[in-house]
Amino acid sequence: MKKLVNDPRQVVREMLEGLCDLHPGLALLEGEEVVVRAGLPPPEARPVAVLSGGGAGHEPAHAGYVGPGLLAGAIAGDVFTSPSVDAVLAGIRAAAGPAGAVLIVKNYTGDRLNFGLAAELARAEGIPCEVVVVADDVALRDTVPPDRRRGIAGTVLIHKLAGAAAAAGQGAGQVAAIARAAAAELGSMGVALGACTVPAAGKPGFTLGEEEIELGLGIHGEQGVERGAMASADALVERMLGMILADRGLGAGDRVALLVNGLGGTPPMELAIVARRAIGLLRERELVVERAWAGNFLTAIEMPGCSLSLLTLDDARLALLDAPGEAPAWPGDGRIAPRLVLAAPPAAPAPAASMGPLAPRLRAAAMAIAAALEAAEPRLTELDAAAGDGDLGISMARGAAALRAMPDGAWADPPVALAAMGEALRRALGGSSGPFYAAGLLRAARVLPSMPGPADWAAALQAGTEAVTELGGAQPGDRTMVDALVPAAKALAQGGLAAAAAAAESGAAATTAMAPRLGRASYLGERAIGVPDAGAAAVATWLRALAKAAG
Repeated sequence: MKKLVNDPRQVVREMLEGLCDLHPGLALLEGEEVVVRAGLPPPEARPVAVLSGGGAGHEPAHAGYVGPGLLAGAIAGDVFTSPSVDAVLAGIRAAAGPAGAVLIVKNYTGDRLNFGLAAELARAEGIPCEVVVVADDVALRDTVPPDRRRGIAGTVLIHKLAGAAAAAGQGAGQVAAIARAAAAELGSMGVALGACTVPAAGKPGFTLGEEEIELGLGIHGEQGVERGAMASADALVERMLGMILADRGLGAGDRVALLVNGLGGTPPMELAIVARRAIGLLRERELVVERAWAGNFLTAIEMPGCSLSLLTLDDARLALLDAPGEAPAWPGDGRIAPRLVLAAPPAAPAPAASMGPLAPRLRAAAMAIAAALEAAEPRLTELDAAAGDGDLGISMARGAAALRAMPDGAWADPPVALAAMGEALRRALGGSSGPFYAAGLLRAARVLPSMPGPADWAAALQAGTEAVTELGGAQPGDRTMVDALVPAAKALAQGGLAAAAAAAESGAAATTAMAPRLGRASYLGERAIGVPDAGAAAVATWLRALAKAAG
């Protein structure tokens, strides 16, 4: 197990200490894993205290939602374990006054028992106490009755509604009624791409194959309702939302709030892709998406995957979501609008050029290069992954597609063709490859005549190589594309395209033994030795294709 923890038995306390150190608005109870708002008014002046909690491992829930307009306190148990009755009661005593408390509880047996008994003890002490149970997991619709479903990420929205109602001065019964009504119209469903590791257990809770997923899982690292085949983000969103919409009976004209929740191991990139499709699908079905959020709200430690939650809205509920609220993990009001896409400023039009006699050969040569780069994508990806970020293969494949898409007029003559190729690759290639190829091709285009001979082509490659070295600062021996370009340029001047291709291949092979001195591979130092540089291999690939095309 690789985790940044000290003693697995102390992870909860140390986590809460760190959270309170980072956020001065939070206070930690001595001797209990309970976080409350710092600086609460005297008990007699306090509004209804909304509290929640459960096992740790769901961060930023639950302590991350303690703050004005949200929770007055949060009680944490051990990882995926309900907190004790005494801890919950301590939280109630610390946060509540005569106005009482409302406990937001996810529908798990331990939480219901311990929070429920704590509420009963609090009532015996004269503290009015209401319990609201959230059971939003629609994946269990065919497995258990509605009141037995699990409570999952949609609970965060109930925190906000109840906290806003309490801050507005409503009584415990009113706050609880608002929360219960919202919970009854809330639906969530999750998907996991892998398991999580509980620190005390030291190993994942289950194992998935490379092409397997778990659908309809809870938030405690358990398996889902169904194991299925991996699918695209769009397909998974459509399946999850389809089940939520069917279960909640939602359709055209209904107003909703959407919560896209990461389970702990899903990067923002993927959550944004999921949110994109979820918002799009809801709008396609003519629902009104009033508010939406995406991020890690209620996780399962480091589990890869996400859940979707939908809450039906009316004006009153929307006003509570929009009411002021401030807590470490609350992201804001979630206002969204139709996607705004601005037209990019057009490039200056290229001067018209008449088609010269070399146009067919220029285009054929470029298509041969494109085919070679497409075929080499897996190898270039593998080489780049060994010493870089692994994106060169797909980047060069995009470059090949850009070459294929160039208009007929781009092949009018060699200077026009090279300049157009430079512009196309500048836009298509990611990372450093785009600027390097664009600079080299544009410099080469400037030195070429319309009807070049062998010496002109050699001069153009030499000029392009110099542009690359000037732009990036690389020299032969630095383990870059220059190690293939420099010998190729010399060989072209002396022996033609076949010699240039062979020199590029030899130069690329020589990088296998070089320690990188520039680029991302330089961060690895001697660990990069043993495989050729991917950029140099790409140069050798297109030069060999060019030599074959030229005959």
